[in-house]
Amino acid sequence: MSDETIRLVTIGRILRRRRRLLAIVAVVGALVGYGASVLFPPSYTTSASVLLAGQWEERELLTQAEIATSSVVVDRAAAALGWTGVSGSELRDRVSAKAANGNIIKISGTADTPERAQRLSDQVAQQFVSFAARIAGDSTDSDAAAGTEALRQKVAQTNRRITDLADAADPGQTVESVQARTELEKLRTTLQEAMQKLDEADPATDEADMVVMGPAARPTGEAPPTRVQLIVAGALLFFLLAVIGHLAAARMSRRLRTEPEIAAALGSALLGTVDVPGERPARRPKGRGPGAWIRWLLGVDTRWDVPTPQPSDEAGRQIRYRRVCARLRDQLPAPRRLLVVVPDGDEIARRAAGQLVAEAESDASPSSSSRGNPMLRVVGVSVSRPLVPDRDNESGALVVLSAGSWTAGELAGLAEACADAGHEVVGTVLAGTVRARPKRTAGDPPHLARPAIAVGDDARVGSV
Repeated sequence: MSDETIRLVTIGRILRRRRRLLAIVAVVGALVGYGASVLFPPSYTTSASVLLAGQWEERELLTQAEIATSSVVVDRAAAALGWTGVSGSELRDRVSAKAANGNIIKISGTADTPERAQRLSDQVAQQFVSFAARIAGDSTDSDAAAGTEALRQKVAQTNRRITDLADAADPGQTVESVQARTELEKLRTTLQEAMQKLDEADPATDEADMVVMGPAARPTGEAPPTRVQLIVAGALLFFLLAVIGHLAAARMSRRLRTEPEIAAALGSALLGTVDVPGERPARRPKGRGPGAWIRWLLGVDTRWDVPTPQPSDEAGRQIRYRRVCARLRDQLPAPRRLLVVVPDGDEIARRAAGQLVAEAESDASPSSSSRGNPMLRVVGVSVSRPLVPDRDNESGALVVLSAGSWTAGELAGLAEACADAGHEVVGTVLAGTVRARPKRTAGDPPHLARPAIAVGDDARVGSV
């Protein structure tokens, strides 16, 4: 696993170098979101409010909310609506209720059209009020009937008593007797009016305790998730998964990136690092066949996890190559021929090896201070099945490769192949890409103005 910290620059590198792949993945996610919106048709939601008069505790409001979505209320609403193919059990999933502030129960209904959503909410609210009133009425019917009957008996007894008192009063026309009979008649009239009002009273007046606060508003927009939301969510989800997949692959990668790890895997000393000017992205895919075109279209034919090339001039690059040749010359007891082993598929290392061969040959003039450079020959070796040419005129191997391209097992197999062929790995050279600066037109030393890669007849590139 790589211990490299995931930074914003890493994510920016993914967005920049994998933009075509990420764009295609986002389009695929948008299509998946559109398909989900087709499977789940649009829905509309609206709410009707029911006001509960009086003092209510919180747990009582929660109980009323549960009653509003009970099967009895919803089944009655379904029967009243009479929608074809829609039963109460189906409507139960489309109805919800919650207790709001101010003793208000909000009943929400969801349907496939705004009109149906409005009718559903209104009908459930009406059925809830009726059912709640019926529950309250049933709980008080027996007590109310008993109390009313007892009151009627008391009134009847009082009327008889008033009649007896009126008959027993002085039949004369005195002022006292007239006033007594007048007061008794007023009392009789008051009792009769009270009983009449009691008889006219409706036991279902408890319905006034709950009031539907007007019809539900007709919804003007779809309920979430809408089709646009599903499309955007699908594109964003696939995009994030692609970025996370790149980061996870980089974290789990076993390719060696540091100089000590690569040198330890090959069992040789690191002679230095050299730079190769980065090439512009090819307008055509590398290779033939549909697979190459697909990789080129997706932008996965180039690596994204390599650092951004830093600017470098030709003079600096030539100095690095001369220093590697000097270290190699100082390490060898006498000038001899060496194989420059380059893993197949490592284009950066192949170009660096060619430049290294050209540098070793160009400084081999009799007057040069670097006289005694070894003769180098480049060979390409397959990493999957490494096979190095047997020892002939060469008596050693110099491995040139780029960092972050090979695992420890692959490099160990490369070193074993060199040992099997009788070649001692005398050193390792790492190659990296840089961004070439414009060449100078005046004031450059003569040896810096020659071509970057010049391979002689003896420094030919081969492949085994």
